[in-house]
Amino acid sequence: MKRRGLPRPLLVSIIAVIALGGLVFVITHHASLITHKAPVKATYYCPMHPTYTSDRPGDCPICNMRLVRRQAAPVEPTLRKGKTFADICYLHNCPKVHEGRPCPMLVVAKEGEQVTCPICGTHVAEAATPPAKKILYWTDPMIPGYKSDTPGKSPMGMDLIPVYEEGGPAAGGAMAPEGYAPVEITPQKQQLIGVKTAQATKREIHKTIRTVGQIAYDPELYQAQQEYLKALRALEDVMGVNTPAVAERSQELVEAARTRLRILGLSESFIEEIATWDGPDTSLLLAGERGRVWLYAPVYEFELPYVKVGQMIRMETGILPGKTLEGTIQSIDPVLDPMTRTARVRALLTDPEGVLRPQMYVNASTAVDLGEVVAVPQEAVFDTGTRRILFVSKGEGIFEPREVVVGVKADGFTEVKHGVAEGERVVVSGNFLIDSESRLQGALQGITSSASSDQPAEGGHPHAH
Repeated sequence: MKRRGLPRPLLVSIIAVIALGGLVFVITHHASLITHKAPVKATYYCPMHPTYTSDRPGDCPICNMRLVRRQAAPVEPTLRKGKTFADICYLHNCPKVHEGRPCPMLVVAKEGEQVTCPICGTHVAEAATPPAKKILYWTDPMIPGYKSDTPGKSPMGMDLIPVYEEGGPAAGGAMAPEGYAPVEITPQKQQLIGVKTAQATKREIHKTIRTVGQIAYDPELYQAQQEYLKALRALEDVMGVNTPAVAERSQELVEAARTRLRILGLSESFIEEIATWDGPDTSLLLAGERGRVWLYAPVYEFELPYVKVGQMIRMETGILPGKTLEGTIQSIDPVLDPMTRTARVRALLTDPEGVLRPQMYVNASTAVDLGEVVAVPQEAVFDTGTRRILFVSKGEGIFEPREVVVGVKADGFTEVKHGVAEGERVVVSGNFLIDSESRLQGALQGITSSASSDQPAEGGHPHAH
């Protein structure tokens, strides 16, 4: 009996399906081998200069910092208990984990929290996002009077820039100074220009006033003291005599001598003390008499408000290396020297070794405690000659110009009496370029505002003439 096989067409179909399945298996297996065995080309970059990349490890040619490997896949923010956390410094495109180790630039913060990058020190996030400013229209600064209701390109092919509502509060509720405008700077640009910020804080300010003084040789004051003491003795002698005219004349001499002492800079309390002396102070002529000396030191007029009678003063000189003599300020001249714009401070010092001599030059200083004030680093304040400007970081790359009223400068800080609140962050590095950008934005807004009022345009295009 002849055995019947499968029909030829069916047999051909089965063989084709088996062959196709084998081909798919081979291709899939080969792709899997490529995926798992073929090395992925690595990219290395400099953390301080992210724009520089290399296909091999090494050092950055700009700053010599060690290159780090960049992961191919971006790192997504991590969700923890419903809160969004930023796990990278936004100035460094650095993954959360590098080769199994935490990134040294890792910054973990709640959304909106104020933190600082451990490498660059730049502020990462602010506690509040500044309110959106109302855009009046879009314009091209190269075409005066040109306005458009929507962003886009100008007839010259330039990107239009927004013009914000004038007269309203800038970000954070403060009014921008005239000629300035808030600016927005990208994180990359901040890193390029080296922007750094610091917090305005309350701190104890101590100012040290330094000057070069002389050991006194003052025959004039010696003579004035002598005349005052003689007038007092004469007044005492005539008080018991029934001669009113003579007593009145003696009283006038006493008052004249007191006035002269006041002109020479002595205080009323010190003049009262002189009245108890037996004679004038000979240490004004011969230093070392009675174991004390007088120190005369000029103080500039802008520092005079911080110098008071009774303050401690310290003196150093080359003939007493390593030693400091201390004394007390007894008087301050009421009249300034017109040539040097200084007032003479007189202080009485003890000279136990008797080594100081009249007219000897010495270094003198007095420390003044100014109390607790709101202060910022001195580098934060721009002095234009007519006003003082600084820039406050509002977060999200926005920097707000502020006009401030400043006080004393001491210990590397400047007291801010008005314009900045405690806790706000101010720019201390890179502020020169931010100042230029703010002035440019302010000028552009002024130009476009003036041009739009003089030459109004309709429908987003300038009028044809």
